Amino acid sequence: MEDRVDLESILPYLPVMVRSTSLFWPSQVVEALKALSRGPHHSRVDTGEVLFLAISDLRQSLSLSHSSERLASSAPDGYALFFDDLIFRADAAKWFGDVVPGLANLILRLPSLLEAHYQNSDGSGGREGVKTGLRVLESQEPGIVFLSQELIGALLACSFFCLFPITNRGLKHLPTINFDHLFAWYSCFFRSLYESYSEKQENKIKCITHYFERICSCMPVGVVSFERKVLPFEHCSPCASYPKADFWSKSFTPLCSIKIYRAGLIEDQSCEALEVDFANKYLGGGALHRGCVQEEIRFMINPELIAGMLFLPSMADNEAIEIVGAERFSNYTGYGSSFRFSGDNVDRKGLDSLGRRRTRIIAIDALCSPGKKQFGLECLLREINKALCGFFDQSRSWQHQRLFQDEELSRTRIDQDVKGPLHGAPLTTLGTNEEILGGQMIRSSEEKCIQHVDHQDQIGIATGNWGCGAFGGDPELKATIQWLAASQALRPFISYYTFGVGALDTLDQVTQWILSHEWTVGELWNMLVDYSSQRLTGETNLGFFRWLLPSLSTSDAMMLDVP
Repeated sequence: MEDRVDLESILPYLPVMVRSTSLFWPSQVVEALKALSRGPHHSRVDTGEVLFLAISDLRQSLSLSHSSERLASSAPDGYALFFDDLIFRADAAKWFGDVVPGLANLILRLPSLLEAHYQNSDGSGGREGVKTGLRVLESQEPGIVFLSQELIGALLACSFFCLFPITNRGLKHLPTINFDHLFAWYSCFFRSLYESYSEKQENKIKCITHYFERICSCMPVGVVSFERKVLPFEHCSPCASYPKADFWSKSFTPLCSIKIYRAGLIEDQSCEALEVDFANKYLGGGALHRGCVQEEIRFMINPELIAGMLFLPSMADNEAIEIVGAERFSNYTGYGSSFRFSGDNVDRKGLDSLGRRRTRIIAIDALCSPGKKQFGLECLLREINKALCGFFDQSRSWQHQRLFQDEELSRTRIDQDVKGPLHGAPLTTLGTNEEILGGQMIRSSEEKCIQHVDHQDQIGIATGNWGCGAFGGDPELKATIQWLAASQALRPFISYYTFGVGALDTLDQVTQWILSHEWTVGELWNMLVDYSSQRLTGETNLGFFRWLLPSLSTSDAMMLDVP
C-alpha cells in the first residue's frame, strides 16, 4: 500500500518503531513518558538539569546513545541555564507542572497520530489521487505533505526531547531537527559573555517554549501543507520547465503592479499573498542553531515551519518549498542580535477549504556571496528561475501551459478589452517577433498576443531584500528579478518591503515609470541583462536604477524629481 511505502521512506528518521503494521514506542519509553505525564511529583523532573537527564534516558531506551548519535556537548548546560537560571520560579513551576506532562502525553500519542495520518492521507485535502502522506520529499521529485497541527505538535515535542535519530540525516541532505544545538549555542554564548548573542538565542527559545505552552493549553485543529516545487531542467509536459535566457528575452508578459513599503514587515502584511522566506538551501537555515535573521525569525514565531525540516532535503537550483497554514504564535521586536520575544500572538488569519490557515510562505534560497558573478547571465538566470519556481502555481498548470511552450507551437491572438496590465490583471502573453535595438525591445501593438487567465486567484507576492544582507546580493538587482518572476508567474501584484535600505530609495519612482511606459517582462529583462553585462565588464559602477534613469527624457526626470 502507498501509505506503507511513505512510512518506509520516513521511518529511518522517526524515533518510533514498527511491528507488522503497527507503530509503537518501546516499553521503557512508554514507562518513562507516562511518568513524565503524571507531573514532577511522580517523575521528579522539576529542573532543567534533571530534564536533560530524562532526555538522555529516553534516547538510551531508543538505542540513540552510541557515538554517532551524540547530542551537542553543551546542550545539558543550555537546558539547565534556561529553565533553572533564566526564567522566573513561577514560570518554571508551570513549565514542569503543566507543559512537560502535556508534551509527554503528546509524544505518547505519536504512534496513533501517525497511523491515523496514514489512514487518511492519500487523496486528502481535496486532491484526488495526490499522495499527501508524511514521507521524505526527495530532491527533483515534486510532492506535497499534509500534516495536522496536532501531529506537528507531537513531532516538535520529539524535537524538544531530542528523540530523532541523527545518523544518516546528512547523507539525505536533511537539516538538523533536534533542539540540542539550539540550547547548546545559548550555553556557549552565555559562558563566553557574548551578552547580545546569548539574549537573542534566549529569546528564540522563549518563542519555542511559548508555542509549547499554547498547544498544551489548547491544541489547534488545523492543517499545514508542505510542498516541494520543481521546475524540471528538461521539458516535461504539462509541467513548466526551467526557462532559458531566450524565453525571458522574448516574453511579452505584462509587468504586474508593485507597491513599495519603506516600513513594515512581510509577515504583518494584510493582503492575501505568498510571503517570501529568504531561505537557506537547507530549510530553516540556522533556526535550530545560532542564526537569527529573516528565515530563522519566521521559524521562531511560526514554529510549525520547523516540522518541514524533518522530511525536506536541501533545495537544488530549480526547487522551492511552499508551506501553507503555519500558525503564528509569537510577537517579536528587533533583528539579529537585537531579536526579542515580545509576547503572545493570536493569529486571526482565516482557514481555507482544506483547513489551512491562509498564510502562504515560500522558501527560496538565493546565491550566497556571489560577488561580481551575480551580474553574469548564468547567475541572473539562476536567481530569476529560482524565484519563478517559488512564485509559479504549478497546480494550475492548465492555465499556464502556453506560458512555457515553445513559440513555434502556438501563437494565440486574442483582442483584449481590459484596462491594460498595469492594474494587476493576471495576464500571460506569447510572441516571437520583436526587435532588440540598443538594449531595448521595440514592439508593435498588433504583435502582442494576450491570453486571459482565471482572475479568481488574486494571491500576490510579499517580499523584500531577498538574498541581500548577509548573502551579499545587490538590492536593486534582486528587487528587479523578483518583480520579473512575479509577473511571469502571473501574480497580480507584488508588495515589496525595503526595510529602509538606501539603495532602494528610488524603487517606487523607477517601477512606476516603467509601468507607465507599459514595459513587458522581456523588455525589462533585456535592460537588466544589458546593465549587468556592463557591470560585469566594468563599463559602469552605477546601480541599476541610476544607470536606467539618465536615459529618461527631461520631463520624465522632472516627474521623478531626478536632479
